[in-house]
Amino acid sequence: MSNLPKIQHEENEDKFGYVFAVSGPVVTAEKMSGSAMYELVRVGYFELVGEIIRLEGDMATIQVYEETSGVTVGDPVLRTGKPLSVELGPGILGSIFDGIQRPLKDINELTSSIYIPKGVNIPALARNKGMHITGGDMYGIVHENTLVKHKLLLPPRSKGTVTYIAPPGNYTDVVLETEFDGEKFKFTMLQVWPVRQPRPVTEKLPANYPLLCGQRVLDSLFPCVQGGTTAIPGAFGCGKTVISQSLSKYSNSDVIIYVGCGERGNEMSEVLRDFPELSVEIDGQTESIMKRTALVANTSNMPVAAREASIYTGITLSEYFRDMGYNVSMMADSTSRWAEALREISGRLAEMPADSGYPAYLGARLASFYERAGRVKCLGNPDREGSVSIVGAVSPPGGDFSDPVTSATLGIVQVFWGLDKKLAQRKHFPSINWLISYRALDDFYDKNFPEFVPLRTKVKEILQEEEDLSEIVQLVGKASLAETDKITLEVAKLLKDDFLQQNSYSPYDRFCPFYKTVGMLKNMIALYDMSRHAVESTAQSENKITWNVIKDSMGNILYQLSSMKFKDPVKDGEAKIKADFEQLYEDIQQAFRNLED
Repeated sequence: MSNLPKIQHEENEDKFGYVFAVSGPVVTAEKMSGSAMYELVRVGYFELVGEIIRLEGDMATIQVYEETSGVTVGDPVLRTGKPLSVELGPGILGSIFDGIQRPLKDINELTSSIYIPKGVNIPALARNKGMHITGGDMYGIVHENTLVKHKLLLPPRSKGTVTYIAPPGNYTDVVLETEFDGEKFKFTMLQVWPVRQPRPVTEKLPANYPLLCGQRVLDSLFPCVQGGTTAIPGAFGCGKTVISQSLSKYSNSDVIIYVGCGERGNEMSEVLRDFPELSVEIDGQTESIMKRTALVANTSNMPVAAREASIYTGITLSEYFRDMGYNVSMMADSTSRWAEALREISGRLAEMPADSGYPAYLGARLASFYERAGRVKCLGNPDREGSVSIVGAVSPPGGDFSDPVTSATLGIVQVFWGLDKKLAQRKHFPSINWLISYRALDDFYDKNFPEFVPLRTKVKEILQEEEDLSEIVQLVGKASLAETDKITLEVAKLLKDDFLQQNSYSPYDRFCPFYKTVGMLKNMIALYDMSRHAVESTAQSENKITWNVIKDSMGNILYQLSSMKFKDPVKDGEAKIKADFEQLYEDIQQAFRNLED
């Protein structure tokens, strides 16, 4: 412990308070007059990181972000005079932090231990990586890696005239100096920002471009926008983590911030193992996906209070990259564990509990987090737009969607991907229930894919009809249904098994580009429309066409429709897949012409 860096405190004698009481992660300290709400403090001789959450007279209540065993009454509490902040600058991407932005890799190298020692005090980011200027202006670029150019921005509340700007080269010290009202300010590439405060923007813009994630059921039926908020509620084992990981791997975002808050530690190690092996192709070059990702790991065995901070750390990192003009996606897995941390701390503070023991301010806290998403016009010059999309996984106990966290979340988010335990038990993945989910995005499709919106409406109608018919089928069997109803059932089965279901672990189906999604839908709905037309137009004539006739004469076409998903976008390429789908569409039309003749 002795060789770890400490804060220098000989000159800070007057800033000491003393521990008065300890209850789990909540510490009460006395002689703390002059301190502010949400101020960062260091507790005890180990200098544990804590944050003031209540002030009463000269007593302060502190939530400590580390294990408090060993803290005794009378231990010193050092006030730092700063709120809990994160460091923003080159070196974020590709790193893994814990909930209060301590770099886990660096701690491991320094201590050669798999555990985080108490009170460890390491900088989050490595320090070695003539016009008027105002907050948010871009004054330089650092090539963080081959995937992301890190744009250097003036901190939002600064301004002045540039008196010195460093020429191109390698720097770890001052790169910019400004003057305002005769006072000089020096800036390094690093800026510090309080996590509970949203970073300012010029204006919020309406979001209008979809966040495509390569899952057919999501891109077609329930699309989310870049700058939107999405909730994925589902019971255990329904595949929430697989969906949020596939978003991180394949979505059309520039930067990914993945916050594992209160989930299993193995899941974070899985992410750490998988992500460096995955690659994206940019301008003909294959790059590791880890270069655009930062991980904030706060697993279920880490101290509870840091869980609450990890969500704010993640969203602040996201806003920083948004201010550079990037589209950022933030995955929070899972917000339920975060709410449980709020409940535990609220219980220790003896606050009045509301529904299920959660604090009364649960809804307000959730809203203040989700409202930091959005597409914005960034501060400063040059003009640029950025967005933060938030995808929050919610794990209600027993898969019950009336749980307070789920119901509060559903009132706030725009898109809802409800996972269904029954579908997961049938091994239908992604197990998104198409009858209870909803979405918010149509203008983009009307402009760019005009044929797509009616297709999607038709799919929803077919699936809804099939749900209504399923009860009748259980009572009287399939044979006694009308011919058109038989068609509905068969096409719904085709849609469910070969369109909505997707295998995340196969090379051809782990990612489905949008052109493939539209092509598959078009052909399946063509079969439905033409079958209905053939059956209805010959219903009164002598050579009736029934579903069995269609099935017998078109075995090959039905087989081709089922195997559309096996086309590999990487091996076959866009042009070939489009041509194959177009050919199949013509074959379907020709087959029905022959049948009706």
